[in-house]
Amino acid sequence: MLQRLKRVARRIVYGRRVTTNADQQDLITDSSNGALDFLNSPRIDHDAESLIKRQVTKLDFNSSYLVIEGAAWFEKYPEKDAERIVKSLILISDIGPEIEIPLVNKKFNNQKFPAAGYKGEVNFSTISEGKPLLPGTYEIQLQVKQYLDKGWLIRRTTIGQIVGADQNLNYTTKMTSYSAKSNKTYSLIFRYSLASQALNVTSYKLSDVDPLENEFTDNTGLDSAMMRALKRRVLKFWYRWYSLQPVHKKQISFVSDSRVTISGNFEFIYQELKRRDTDFKISFYLKPSIKTKKSWKEVRTLAKAIATSRYVIIDDFYPLVYPLHIRENSDLIQVWHAVGAFKTFGYSRLGMPGGPKIQSLNHRNYTKALVSSHNIADKYAEGFGIATDKVIPLGIPRTDVFFDEPKKQAIRERLANDLPFIKDKKVILFAPTFRGNGQQSAYYPFEMLNFKEIYEALHDDYVFLLKIHPFVQNKPTLPYEYSDFYYDVSDYREINDLLLVSDQLITDYSSVCFEYALLNRPMIFFAPDLADYMESRSFYFDYFDFIPGSLAENTNDLIKQLQHPQVSQAKLDGFVNFFFDDLDGQSTARFVDALENEFEDPNADNLVTDDGLELSEDGKVIPDWGKKNQ
Repeated sequence: MLQRLKRVARRIVYGRRVTTNADQQDLITDSSNGALDFLNSPRIDHDAESLIKRQVTKLDFNSSYLVIEGAAWFEKYPEKDAERIVKSLILISDIGPEIEIPLVNKKFNNQKFPAAGYKGEVNFSTISEGKPLLPGTYEIQLQVKQYLDKGWLIRRTTIGQIVGADQNLNYTTKMTSYSAKSNKTYSLIFRYSLASQALNVTSYKLSDVDPLENEFTDNTGLDSAMMRALKRRVLKFWYRWYSLQPVHKKQISFVSDSRVTISGNFEFIYQELKRRDTDFKISFYLKPSIKTKKSWKEVRTLAKAIATSRYVIIDDFYPLVYPLHIRENSDLIQVWHAVGAFKTFGYSRLGMPGGPKIQSLNHRNYTKALVSSHNIADKYAEGFGIATDKVIPLGIPRTDVFFDEPKKQAIRERLANDLPFIKDKKVILFAPTFRGNGQQSAYYPFEMLNFKEIYEALHDDYVFLLKIHPFVQNKPTLPYEYSDFYYDVSDYREINDLLLVSDQLITDYSSVCFEYALLNRPMIFFAPDLADYMESRSFYFDYFDFIPGSLAENTNDLIKQLQHPQVSQAKLDGFVNFFFDDLDGQSTARFVDALENEFEDPNADNLVTDDGLELSEDGKVIPDWGKKNQ
């Protein structure tokens, strides 16, 4: 018997187990001498002295997200000090270690037991080291620990009666997990028994698909990874062949594997070239994805264009071009699809999950890269693996729309026709970035948002537009009764157009905040998973000081901030001045000037005023979070 008790105590020390229903025993541990001291401590009769009284006042499911609130206390031991009571949920199964979920103490409306209340939130999609709950059936028990004079009294029991429940409860949802080698779907089932007052949860795998295998067998217009690699080699061969021909000084090739229309920066640059009636010969080579099939003729044509064009302009990741050695009298210009510098990218992520290998060729052969401010030139140089003097702060062409009132009005009128449901409503735009290490593992944890609560609080006066990142593979499940409030506009290509009709923006770690800052409107940064996100993805600046809006860590915070929008003008002004050298709507003109004048652009160092304030080259004060020594 003594050996068995020692084994139980050893499990307690390592936090793996305290008691089970089979044991039905209470343990008293002394915080100073360790868990083994309970062997020499007097036992408390668990049927009388340590009876747990409990009730659940709220049990709410939102996809795989569970919210539970209630109260639990030892009937014979009144306690007012919440520090002496610790509550948690314990998931117990036969398939592996127990999972402990800490609960937060809340005030309880009882003079004798004011520290009895609790609240907890559990995301079963990320509960197993960031992945969905492992398949199996788990009993969800309530554990209460209270510090007494003799040590800690610890006991477990079922969650108890749910206030207002008069029958058994069942809830079913799905969970997804994405990675480069495995996309999994799980079913998640909760069952509450009114008779036993017990809650169980079952997880089982529905499907497991290898995205690489699926990609290889796809016949809907995608190239397999093997075929894309082969075409890179063939393009490189033809590029060398056509490099024997002279470069055409008046030829510009726009190349993209992320769009099929002339939009974004390409549209603004092209329209300016047309307006000036230049003698440049302009060609476009566009595909919707890097996986989209290119015929052998297209590969050869593309190789010739890249080899013989004076300027090759790209706007996103373009793996076909990176193995090429750019000719001395030619320029490969990255005009990038995002503004500013927020979360780290490219070679700033060396050694991080999903980051590049040190020997990678990606991005390194850009001869020019366009940015909005000289303050972030070093960030882009690091991310692309190029010299700082190759980063040119002329501004981002597509941001010119924010300074063009007639064009803004035309866009609003067009969207009023395209999106008639926004009429007479305040518009909320939800535009987060993806989670995961890249395109094949990209997802968004929609369970963090309680769509029901948002709808009930805001649907009378607002509409809620969802602009989900194109990489995201999972989609939000929205009940039909919310169809007059939630609208998925993810297929709408130009997010800047949507910004113009939005009264408020919800984002998280997306660069969309830079463009929206130019409109001087409220922004909310909804980031319940900030700690988890920062483990795999870092930022160029301190997140809390950097964001030009309020932070919401849960749905309740989000709703309150949407109902009472605020703008910190000083913070927003400092943000805009740091990330935009010029606020004149002439970024496109400067870029086309550079094309015509061979990119002669002077560099300037930062200035310092007499009172020690650090200024940018255009005389703007640099905020503390933006200084290079921070």
